[in-house]
Amino acid sequence: MSRLDDAREALRARQGQGARYDAPEAPAAELAQARLGTAFFARKLNELPDGGLYGPSLLPGLARAHLICEVAYQARAICRQAEAITGGDPAPAMYDDRHAAIELGATLPPRALRHLFDHAAVHLNVVWRDLPGPGWDAVAPDDTGVLRPLRATAGERARLLWQRAYHLGNGARLRDLPADFRPDTD
Repeated sequence: MSRLDDAREALRARQGQGARYDAPEAPAAELAQARLGTAFFARKLNELPDGGLYGPSLLPGLARAHLICEVAYQARAICRQAEAITGGDPAPAMYDDRHAAIELGATLPPRALRHLFDHAAVHLNVVWRDLPGPGWDAVAPDDTGVLRPLRATAGERARLLWQRAYHLGNGARLRDLPADFRPDTD
């Protein structure tokens, strides 16, 4: 065991049995990028005044509220899939009617939009931490219906978070984003 492994074991012993950790089979690097992306998106969201949530984003025809809903509903969709797999059920489709949900969600008041993002992000983190190791290799449909291992959701989530933080259009620069997650255009 390395010193880092020893330190991790000591931390787990101090935190006790109630602490949650990602399964060893979890895609650690991708989860780290998704969690960093969540923090970055949250920071850019919190920098916006309430009225700014309904202003235009860098994506033509979409307000910032649309992007907030897109990010939150993606987290909810991944949660539904991971919870089904954890329960031994087949993974459902990611979305029923994604565009209608985003359009409706974008009309929420500012406080509700902020809570929607916060709650969805926390819920997804808990679901990922509770996903048993073999669950990461279970298959689930992506947003186009193509089957992929659930482990791919961490990278999908990271990409969407970093890109939409930039697309909020309130100060994030392309160079602030990890190179792998920069949008192709703009």
